[in-house]
Amino acid sequence: MTKTTTLITSLLLSAFLAGGAFAAEKVDINQADAATLDRVLDGVGPAKAEAIVAHRKQHGAFRSADELAEVKGIGLALVELNRERISVGAGAAKARAPAAAPAPAAEPAGGE
Repeated sequence: MTKTTTLITSLLLSAFLAGGAFAAEKVDINQADAATLDRVLDGVGPAKAEAIVAHRKQHGAFRSADELAEVKGIGLALVELNRERISVGAGAAKARAPAAAPAPAAEPAGGE
């Protein structure tokens, strides 16, 4: 009986420690496919994962994790829940550069 108890205790401890390792898995929101986003992020299923990928394709790379809240169905609470799992890859540096504002038209000489 002692060997059985020791074995069960060891298995439970291993499962507990492995669970912590899985929780620490990170995902690059600028590179990951929908299946990976679905697997790694809590509260994100296939539909939300596809929405993240579609948003990224339409609007460009995310500059920060907070920008995920712009995706339909993703709110700041969901971002906070997953903040430790989210990484923003190198594509973020050149992402969504703001468009330059048009220069004002030159005024005619003479002050009319």
